[in-house]
Amino acid sequence: MNTGKVAVNGWLLRPVSWHAWAALGAVLLAAVVRVGLRGPDGGMDNAIVVRAAEAWLEGRSPYADRHFLYLPGAVLAAVPQAVLPQAVVRFLVPAGVAASLVFGWGCALRIHGVPWRSRFAVFGLLALAVGFAPFGHLVDLGNWTVASAAALPLALLFVCRGRWVAAGLVIGAAVAVKPLLAPVVLLFVFARQWRALGAAVLVPAVVSAGAALAMPDPAGFFTRTLPFLLRGDDSFVRLYEASPAAVLPRLGVPQGAATLLALVAAGAGVWCAWRRWRGGVGTVEQRVAETAVMLMLAAFLVSRPSYDHYLLVVVPLLLAGAGEPGAVARGPWFWLALLPQIPGFAWPWLEPGTRRAFRDSVTLCVLALTVARSCVRAGGDTLESADVPEAGESAVPVSGAAF
Repeated sequence: MNTGKVAVNGWLLRPVSWHAWAALGAVLLAAVVRVGLRGPDGGMDNAIVVRAAEAWLEGRSPYADRHFLYLPGAVLAAVPQAVLPQAVVRFLVPAGVAASLVFGWGCALRIHGVPWRSRFAVFGLLALAVGFAPFGHLVDLGNWTVASAAALPLALLFVCRGRWVAAGLVIGAAVAVKPLLAPVVLLFVFARQWRALGAAVLVPAVVSAGAALAMPDPAGFFTRTLPFLLRGDDSFVRLYEASPAAVLPRLGVPQGAATLLALVAAGAGVWCAWRRWRGGVGTVEQRVAETAVMLMLAAFLVSRPSYDHYLLVVVPLLLAGAGEPGAVARGPWFWLALLPQIPGFAWPWLEPGTRRAFRDSVTLCVLALTVARSCVRAGGDTLESADVPEAGESAVPVSGAAF
């Protein structure tokens, strides 16, 4: 029996009543309908990708819009939206975002063997939907970060089952749409799973190359988007970036010093992830999830841009493991890190939307420090890579009760 079931027992693991399901359904439905009634495009960020697909269909370069920050594969993925009626897209997109977040939460629960019909599963998702502001922001914007939020838990579930190549394929497919999960390939390096690494690299490379050749500007991502990301000089985008490299200059720190500090912090985060991978404390599921989360947080500390909804890639994974002894979500600093993300609470001097990045940066930095501390503490006893399931092995029991 999975230790998560032993730790999170009793009331939280019992099946939830229909009242809780109805409440959860009403909250998710309201979020979808609100976005659908407010705008015709399913969210501002989604509209950027759809406009890129429309530009491609019209024979123009998708990368003429400097706010289109995705790989060429995202253009082809957005084509169905570009040809569908707006009356359908305006509701279909937020519904798809909400469904993907539910799917990601379900996979995160399954990693730790928590029944999806349990009170913990339903109330946990309800807490994310109504008590964690980035959840609502992601549904509102229709940002394609949701692909990463759904793909990472699924990939880690495959890892815990010993299906490394399948995990690599999932990560590769997500990167082909948006390169947010690229740092997770280091997990395959840590584990010396070269076939999985090859799959994670080959899939986006093939998809991107094929899609780029079908565009009038095949090298547009490298000649336009990549320099824009490296410069990070967009005055509008900068106001919402949460990484220290973007926030510290707004507080008077020289840009060079802020970038150097962010790079050092990111490097330290990667070292902590490596230490956690080598550490023998906790379950295999904890080890896999916390290593991946630390890699992602390290990237968020230095990436430009870095938004609040990126947190939905890592927070559900940590929250789902709250039943494991020694889990990050059992510590007070995890919850203190999330405090600035309570919806509807007005913080003095931080009420304007353009100042939200300061709150988001606090959450990001405190959460990164919290996970890093847990990784270092868990790295005392080292294990060999063989202690993680190889292909064909399974660390998580497959049972109907678990999912």
